[in-house]
Amino acid sequence: MEEATGNGKVSAGTKNTPLRPEDIEKESFRILSELIDLEQFPKDFRPIVQRVVHTTGDPDFASTLVFHPDAVTSGIEAIRAGRPILTDVTMVKAGIDKKILSSFGGEVICKISDPQVSQDAESAGDTRAAASMRAAAGMISGGIIAIGNAPTAIFEVIRLINGGGMKPALIVGIPVGFVGAVESKEELAKVSVPFITNRGRKGGSTVAVAIVNALLRIAKEKYL
Repeated sequence: MEEATGNGKVSAGTKNTPLRPEDIEKESFRILSELIDLEQFPKDFRPIVQRVVHTTGDPDFASTLVFHPDAVTSGIEAIRAGRPILTDVTMVKAGIDKKILSSFGGEVICKISDPQVSQDAESAGDTRAAASMRAAAGMISGGIIAIGNAPTAIFEVIRLINGGGMKPALIVGIPVGFVGAVESKEELAKVSVPFITNRGRKGGSTVAVAIVNALLRIAKEKYL
């Protein structure tokens, strides 16, 4: 077992002196601060970068995350206004801090498991993730879209936005994989709607959750 010492370091302890969660997080952030220079980022972006690197244990994200200039402001305002968050998969939905979100009047929407979505996807020869974006297009005006798994969901969101059928305040697009992930994120970085994404194949549901929860914590600190 390890325990936090007075100087902020972590040292060996005993089973009778368990390391407290707050000590673990404090030490993690201390180590993180030695690996990346948060001062290189605009102040609003720093909590997002910090939370992503902390969650993944991967400092490379500090150099690959890409932010629209209005991303954080737009995301926080959407949360404050009680707008919904739409996710591509249930794993992202499960990880979002619903206690904070509900305190602002917001909710998380995920339609990928809806029977009608499955039918629509089969009829269109598309993925359920893409079909779920279409199904929720009219419900997410002014809200946040969080995509951590499916590049096809990003492509569909972009198509809907360009066609005027979807008007989110922020898109968090961080899918992982070898097929379509890189390309979808490159296309996302071209849209006029505020976004947070990253370059390369890395990503995933846990990263999308980390970004959304960082925004929720910022909103909580500012307005609750």
